[in-house]
Amino acid sequence: MLNKNFDNILQKKVFQILLESVQRTDIESYLVGGVVRDHLLGRGKAKDIDVVAVGSGIELAKAVHQALPGARPIQVFKSYGTAMIQWEGITLEFVGARKESYTRESRNPKVISGTLEDDQNRRDFTVNALAVSLNPKNKGELIDPFNGLEDLEKSIIKTPLDPTITYTDDPLRMLRAIRFASQLNFKIENKSLSAIKENVERIYIISKERIVEELNKTLMTPKPSDGFLLLEQTGLLKNILPELIQLKGIEEIEGQTHKDNFYHTLEVVDNICKTTENLWLRWAALLHDIGKAPTKKFHPKIGWTFHGHEFIGSKMVYKLFKRLKMPLNEKMKYVQKLVMMSSRPIVISEDTVSDAAVRRLVFDAGEILEDLITLCEADITTKNPNRFRRYHNNFKIVRQKIVEVEERDRIRNFQPPVTGEMIMKYFNLKPCKEIGFIKEAIKEAILEGEIPNEYEAAFNLMLKKGNEIGLVADGE
Repeated sequence: MLNKNFDNILQKKVFQILLESVQRTDIESYLVGGVVRDHLLGRGKAKDIDVVAVGSGIELAKAVHQALPGARPIQVFKSYGTAMIQWEGITLEFVGARKESYTRESRNPKVISGTLEDDQNRRDFTVNALAVSLNPKNKGELIDPFNGLEDLEKSIIKTPLDPTITYTDDPLRMLRAIRFASQLNFKIENKSLSAIKENVERIYIISKERIVEELNKTLMTPKPSDGFLLLEQTGLLKNILPELIQLKGIEEIEGQTHKDNFYHTLEVVDNICKTTENLWLRWAALLHDIGKAPTKKFHPKIGWTFHGHEFIGSKMVYKLFKRLKMPLNEKMKYVQKLVMMSSRPIVISEDTVSDAAVRRLVFDAGEILEDLITLCEADITTKNPNRFRRYHNNFKIVRQKIVEVEERDRIRNFQPPVTGEMIMKYFNLKPCKEIGFIKEAIKEAILEGEIPNEYEAAFNLMLKKGNEIGLVADGE
């Protein structure tokens, strides 16, 4: 049932200041968009508040800013006629009511001042075109020219005007329709869905940054597969993430098939979203199998293989991030490493788990170890209940083994007990390959469990290896 009572929201401090500022400035003003929609749906406290002023939104924003104690400096965008205020974790955005007209080459409209009706006409969806009056004469009144209330009750995403015009004018709205459908668990109206399919090529005029922003929001929904299935169904996904589309389909040769890695990937993403709010871990789940398309081969004796897909996939992550203008920094490297190592814990969980294998996993994974195990657990999508239970139990064993090995051998953030500087000083060496040889021998011996991760054992091995390659201690 929709929460149609706006009295309780208007009594809160920020809204009281809004009401007082509207009355003081005598600027006709309305709450619009998400704050109204989410209140009606009962979706919790408003963090983003959009206000339309029939007049100067900037003037109203300045009046509100003066009345908000401790607000951060107001941000004014004169060319757009907008202003933004940050206050106690809330973002307030003010805009003057306007009309918009578009050219085919750009999503940036020509803007002129308009009425509330004009402003509601330019909104993307009926559920975002709802407005609530902040004016003394009709305070709290809901203005709903497109039956957005009915669409909220029916859980429908629909455009106020002809959807072809809406999506042609601003193709980003196609991604927003899909994101809202996924976020709110709504259905996109059939006419609107058809219009998206007809306009998919228009997505190329949208900046990569805005596209990624919508992808991120879709990935952060409780069940991202809903959004990505719509992206695939409409044809948008092939224009944005062709690497995922290439995973679609099941081939059969000599009666042998492989699973559909596209639908498997979406299942993995949904699984991981039950355990983490980490956006980049969710990206790793989405991309963990992209290397399977280019590495897929059929061998008559062993069937379908995807050898080296993790390595190829990690290389593809860089190209994908670069193409979409995503951050080529530690976040990308984090996703790359998770993709590269995505099969390592699975291999360990299927065999008798040796201490050496666990030590190597801990050493190689380092800080991403917990996230790597979480990804691998999400990767269990078998529908066989016995296998599902067995695989998860195996990962419990791996987790316990990691704790035991960590406590005993201190491998994570591994620092060799004997450093390169110590080796150089002891054997009176300058930088050379012999130092690397000794350091590697010590590391391997510790990881294999041949010596403990302690100074004395490492020092003795240094002496032994130095002697083997003819090094003599300084002073001998």
